[in-house]
Order: sequence, then structure tokens, then C-alpha cells
Amino acid sequence: MDAFAYTPDLHCESHPLRHLAERFGTPTYIYSRATLEGHYDRLAAAFAELHPLICFSVKSCPNIHIGRILAERGSGMDVVSGGELHRALLAGTPPERIVYAGVGKTQTEIDAALRARIAYFNIESEPEFETIASIARRLNIRTRGALRINPDVDPRTHAYTSTGKRDSKFGVDIGRAVRFFETYGRDDFLKLDALHLHIGSPVYEVAPYIDAIQKALALIDKLAARHFTVSTLDLGGGFGADYETARSPLAADYAAAIVPLLRDRAAKGLKVILEPGRSIAANAGVLLTRVLYVKDGWGAGPDGAPVPKKFIICDAGMNTLLRPALYSAFHFVWPVAPGPNFIPERRAQAQSMPGLERCDVVGPICESSDFLAKDRFLPPMKQGDLLAVFTAGAYGMSMASTYNSHGLPAEVLVEGASTRLIRRRQAIADLVAPEQF
Repeated sequence: MDAFAYTPDLHCESHPLRHLAERFGTPTYIYSRATLEGHYDRLAAAFAELHPLICFSVKSCPNIHIGRILAERGSGMDVVSGGELHRALLAGTPPERIVYAGVGKTQTEIDAALRARIAYFNIESEPEFETIASIARRLNIRTRGALRINPDVDPRTHAYTSTGKRDSKFGVDIGRAVRFFETYGRDDFLKLDALHLHIGSPVYEVAPYIDAIQKALALIDKLAARHFTVSTLDLGGGFGADYETARSPLAADYAAAIVPLLRDRAAKGLKVILEPGRSIAANAGVLLTRVLYVKDGWGAGPDGAPVPKKFIICDAGMNTLLRPALYSAFHFVWPVAPGPNFIPERRAQAQSMPGLERCDVVGPICESSDFLAKDRFLPPMKQGDLLAVFTAGAYGMSMASTYNSHGLPAEVLVEGASTRLIRRRQAIADLVAPEQF
């Protein structure tokens, strides 16, 4: 289970978050090693029959200390830039466990990945294949490629994170795949022997995966009839995380639908790659923020009439956690010390407790889109109180910015009885240092 609990104040494993706030300040991302490892282990166990290469999606949580924990557990890494490749290698990931995706790989990045001897390039287009093959030939380094196909499957997620439709910038339309192999499938330096899928994220249903995999398997058979062997199928990631309630399928639920589709193929030698990110990291992290001011304001009631509302102004905002502003994403927000009558057993129940106030939880940024939560019901808050923004371990720190010249937050890892700083808070001097040369 996730190692964040109210006993009665919010703890991460055995550590009160108020103590972590006193020691490390705010805003700060707090990660639980036990939760991170637990989610990884459950995913690995669920898909064990397929013996997959699990490549953690570095973009979801790029801290090298997090990467090192997973690499030590046997995880590979899914990278999408030269910076992420560098992080994966610093984390101790064996290069043969690294796959490289992304539509805009530069020649410098491709060169570095070839010299590192990574496992696969996920190929996004014809000109990208030609570029990688050309550089590989110049360096006299042989490598492998997985053609990323768009199966035109609707993952029923946010439009900005739907990546497997025909109109996506990612990959190639599945109808072009045979022609792609006929054109490039016999290259001496870039061996095209795999397919890659990534339909979107978060995907809360298993049906889109079934649809995408069935289309990929039909394509593998069609390619085999033309004497092209696909030895590896990369299913991508996108498995959901629990942002609101127990809505997300468990790893075992995804596996129950996916493993039967691939069992016979895997037994005959088909290798499977998974690229999970948020399903491992999201619930392993919370964002800890402090209330700066509480301001009276107005909102709209169900009938449109004005109703009183509080603005809870915090030291974390869209610069610290962008998902609410970018996607209108929901994150459960609750006080670290909610008082004796406000201990939510379940997140859905928290909004119906007596004595709550309608609030917008907002940050210090000069944008109307700067919010962490809107029209939420919270216990009465006051200046100096601490709030926890849950399920913030994925796409939190990785999307943080220095907008309005606010420094990046700190990151802290809780490991049983110990805690340690895994990224120091960015100081003002750090902000201006690149400009002073």
C-alpha cells in the first residue's frame, strides 16, 4: 500500500510531514521509497509470465536517486532526450536496458545514444530512421530500431496526452508500417526488428490496450508474410494512477487482459517491453506546501449565484506543479494536520465532512491559471498551515519551472527510518548564475 497515512497528522512511512517541512522547508516534493518499490514490484509480478523488460519512464520523475533505486531493482529506463539518457546512465542503468523515444532526437543526442550502446531507438518517422542509420554507419556502430506505430486507438484520456490516434505527431500511421519495413527493414546498421506502441496516459481502461495489441499482432503476422521478423513488441506505458479514488485499475488488472494476448507469442520468443511511469511514481510522492495567506472571495453556486469562497494562497503554484493548470488535472489536497475531526478515510468522503469551507488552493504566480485545486471543501485554514498535494510523484518536479523567477523546489526521499535530500532547493543565485558569465 502507499506509505502516506494520517496517524493523526500526515506521515510518510514513519516520518511526520510537519517535521520534514521544518527540516527542509517548502515547497518540497516528498517521495516514499517503500511506495516506489511496491508499485514497481507489483507491476513486475503481474507481468512476470511474459518476462518483460520494464523501462521506467524517466520523464515522469527524472531524479537520478529515484532512477538508481529502480535500476538496482532491475528496471531499465525509457528516455526521450539526451539529458534523460545522461540521467539514466548516472543512475547506473545498463545501456542494454535503455530505450530511446521522442520525435525530435538531435544528431548530437543520437550520436551519444549510439556510443552508449543503448538497446533500442523507438523510430518516429522516415527521416529519423535515415538520420540514425546514417550516423550509425559513420560511427560503424550497429543498433536496433522499433517502429512506433499509431494504432488509431482512443485511450479516452485528455486530448493533450492522447498519443496513439491517427492525427498524433508521434510515430507513423499503422497503414504505413509495411511500406516502412519494405523501405528500411534491411538496413545493415539500424536493424528494424521491433514495434513500439504508446497510446496515451493516463489510460484507466484496459480495452484500448487490447485493441492496440491486437492490431500490432496482426501487423506482425502481415510483416512475417513478407519475411520481416518482429522479435520485440514495446507496449509503451500509460497505466493509470489513483488521483481521486480507487478508480485506477491495478497492475494485475492490466496484466489480466494483456498477458493472455501475448502468452503464446512470448513462449515462442517474442520479447516484451513495458514503459511505465506514473503507475510507479505518482502515488510515491506528495507535494508539501505552506499557506502564505487566506483571502476571502467569491465563487459561483450551483445556480450561478455568488457564494463565499476562500483563496488559500500557498508557496507552491503552477510553477511547482503544472498539471492542474495545463490539463485541469485533479490532485487530492488536504491539510497535513487536519485536526481530530478531519481525518479522511477515503478521499471521496473528505469532501462531505461537516465544517468544511469552499476554497481555491492557489499559488504565488501572476496568472489566473495558477491553481492547485479549485472549488474544494477543506477544513478552515490559516496562515502557516501545511497542505499536502497527493499523487504528485509523476510529472510534478519534472514539469516544474522558474516562472516569475521562483526557484525550483527541493526533493526529499524517505527510506524507512531515514530521510535525505535528493535535490537541493534552487537559490536565487542559481537562477541568475547562467546569465553572469
